[in-house]
Amino acid sequence: MKKFLFECGTRDAVASGGLLVLRVGFGLMMLIGHGSAKIGMFETAKDSWPVPGLPLLSLMSPPVAMLATMAAEVGCSALLVLGLLTRPAAFLLGFTMLVAAFQVHAGAPFFMTGEGPSKEPAMLYFLPCLVLVISGAGLYSIDSLAYREKKRKFF
Repeated sequence: MKKFLFECGTRDAVASGGLLVLRVGFGLMMLIGHGSAKIGMFETAKDSWPVPGLPLLSLMSPPVAMLATMAAEVGCSALLVLGLLTRPAAFLLGFTMLVAAFQVHAGAPFFMTGEGPSKEPAMLYFLPCLVLVISGAGLYSIDSLAYREKKRKFF
């Protein structure tokens, strides 16, 4: 279980530097641009927040759905910036972006046309999540400190 939660993937310095830039840049953009905005509008939007039509998720009330979205956009983004529990955080945030694209904006066009919402922004936020789920956080993360694979002795 520890390996699943904390394994950081590559320990190559150059690749880890790229993953650090991706994690911090993407995490801060999501945290500041989307998560904190939802915190500010919680009181006004909680009763009209869209509930996804997926099994089990459709049982949520609009305020609970908004809290779940905020937890993903604030909590998971903060974890990505720190490089802590990177793969699970990226998975949850990516799932949130897929729900936003294909449930909340189901009738919207895929690409932005300048008029109304589209699926494109959610998909653009999904792609870094997918990369981080596959690759892990890299060497420059708390995950790499939490999980150090012991070297095997061959004698």
